[in-house]
Amino acid sequence: MSETEHVVCPHCAGVNRVPSTAKAAAAKCGVCGEKLFSGHPADVDGAMFERQVERSTIPVLVDVWAPWCGPCRSMAPSYEAAAKELEPHVRVIKLNSDNEQQIAGRMGIRGIPSLLLFQGGREIGRSSGAMSTRQIVEWTRARLSSRPS
Repeated sequence: MSETEHVVCPHCAGVNRVPSTAKAAAAKCGVCGEKLFSGHPADVDGAMFERQVERSTIPVLVDVWAPWCGPCRSMAPSYEAAAKELEPHVRVIKLNSDNEQQIAGRMGIRGIPSLLLFQGGREIGRSSGAMSTRQIVEWTRARLSSRPS
């Protein structure tokens, strides 16, 4: 983390400045008072997805999924476990492609589950297909470590 990170609250969409010296995992939103990180992926709508990607200075990992998708359902526990490992250095969210068809179409989602990694408002990684917890964590960290500072 840099000196101060902008972290979007997954509950109210408030943008919080979190000093890198603070214990980010325990940080609470200055707007609604909820914890900024829970160790669980936040299920977001289109507006919250946009806010997370555009306003967060920490990387944002998105699982694009649908409730009818067998591989999506089988990957859900792995994604949940990955959130525990990646937060608070990465915001972990889920976007239901059935509910947010316009966003999924705009992002060019052709198959689900799809993982997308954003940093600074830009997509820096994409992968389709179910993964294990270890694969999700390693895939995310590999993309982040290959990025120039």
